[in-house]
Amino acid sequence: MSLKNDIDMVKEELSSEEKFFEKAVMTEKFVKKYKNVMIASVAALVLFVAGSITYTSMQESRIAEANEILLELQKDSNNSIASARLESLSPALYDLWRYSSAVTQNSTEILATLEDSKSMLIADLASYESAQRSNDLQALEQYSQEQNAIYKDLALLQSAVLLIEKGETQKAHLKLGSISQESPLFKIASAFMHYGAE
Repeated sequence: MSLKNDIDMVKEELSSEEKFFEKAVMTEKFVKKYKNVMIASVAALVLFVAGSITYTSMQESRIAEANEILLELQKDSNNSIASARLESLSPALYDLWRYSSAVTQNSTEILATLEDSKSMLIADLASYESAQRSNDLQALEQYSQEQNAIYKDLALLQSAVLLIEKGETQKAHLKLGSISQESPLFKIASAFMHYGAE
């Protein structure tokens, strides 16, 4: 019996070794067949990761440099070289710096140029500030009719004040009445309607 068990064990070992070699041969064939595809995939993955790291690093460097230039411009706003460099590095940050300077200096000329800014936020703020600082009723009305105007209700309130100063209280009431009840300026508009625009 023992000899029979030994023969069966040897057969099983040979069978398992045979299966192992068979799988090894299949794996070798698979690797040979798709070797180029696997190498290309690994190379593409490495290039993607390297490119992503490089791009992120360049972006962070650009942002850091733009911030340094902005700090320099805050110290010396007449530095034309730093101004030009900031404009090339970050046009949106450059427009923000110009907007801040225009508001500080009360410069309606700079504000008027910023109304065409590529940054929608700066363009909106500059439009409002320009109209508000020049007390231009038509510009305030035009601004308040823009769909996504940030200071829409404030422009309506200021338009009403200008109309009250002209003695056109009916038009002022219409402006004040168009301020929504959800607006933080609704109570002020209501007070103007009852007390200021009679």
